[in-house]
Amino acid sequence: MFYREAGQFRTTYAQDTQLLPLREDRVGMAFMLIIAFGVIPFVASDYWLSALLIPWLILALVALGQNILMGYAGQLSLGAAGFMAVGAFACYNLILRVDGIPFVVAIALSGVCSALVGIVFGLPSLRIRGLYLAVATLASQFFIVWALDKFGWFKNYDVAGVITAQQIVIFGHTFATPQEKYWVVLVIVAALTWAAKNMARGSIGRGWMAVRDMDVAAEVTGLPLMRTKLQAFAISSFYCGVGGALFAFAYLQTVEPSAFTIELSFRILFMVIIGGLGTILGSFLGAGFILLTPIFLNILFHAIFGKAVDATITSALEQVIFGVMIIAFLIFEPHGLARMWQQTKERLRLWPFPH
Repeated sequence: MFYREAGQFRTTYAQDTQLLPLREDRVGMAFMLIIAFGVIPFVASDYWLSALLIPWLILALVALGQNILMGYAGQLSLGAAGFMAVGAFACYNLILRVDGIPFVVAIALSGVCSALVGIVFGLPSLRIRGLYLAVATLASQFFIVWALDKFGWFKNYDVAGVITAQQIVIFGHTFATPQEKYWVVLVIVAALTWAAKNMARGSIGRGWMAVRDMDVAAEVTGLPLMRTKLQAFAISSFYCGVGGALFAFAYLQTVEPSAFTIELSFRILFMVIIGGLGTILGSFLGAGFILLTPIFLNILFHAIFGKAVDATITSALEQVIFGVMIIAFLIFEPHGLARMWQQTKERLRLWPFPH
């Protein structure tokens, strides 16, 4: 029997509002953190770390930022990749132009730069909503990428078009191996996830959800609508900016505007929708689904067909099946993977009794 709440008494308000009130959740979280920090770096190959785990963590962080804006605050946005580009180029220029700046400080300031840009492009949310707001944020995606590519200062007047990212140096140590980069990314993602969880369950998150559910009623009850919306845009853009810097320095190892296309923005949007709107866990589940499912299909088709079928046909078939899976998933479980996990926990609470 799992997830039994009977016998777990909470006698103070602090105990009742703690991050993980159930003993099973605390044990499970501790187990996952031990596996993530102490086991995976030593047993996973360099390919798994570089090509799968690092991008999954980074994209999950960006999806988390997008989920703050869309799932919690209810503001549609299609410019996540643009804010990632701001963070990546801000980190590149900070390390380039500020001698001796620590990488962690550069990452934090990159998020701040992205947050400031997010506030500017979040101003239309005070007047428009829904599809019109999505179009406005989509314009920010094209404008940001165009500006970074047009003005040579951002690229240090490099004419090659592909800029090699600087090395990750923290406390004088260069993090160069996939294992070391994985640790850097994991620590940053874990810290920001903890912060997002606390914001979502506190007064900040309640303000976002009030705006999402009925912004007029929230304003009538005294909630400052402008501050709440711009706060959601700023924090969401901060997460996207930090994710963009990590994406360029820990994964791509290059800084170029062409890496942050509209296609990446839509992939992040799908991660949020499939994972589950308004959930922290859904950002990680959705990122894993979008990132790993095409790889799994590729391995499966290679194992079945081998070289008997042309690679272009199998590639097209993978895309078709992947698209059908997304559509079917949205039809049968529109609340995402996080909702499926929640239902599983409810069944475990009742097991072995009938549901």
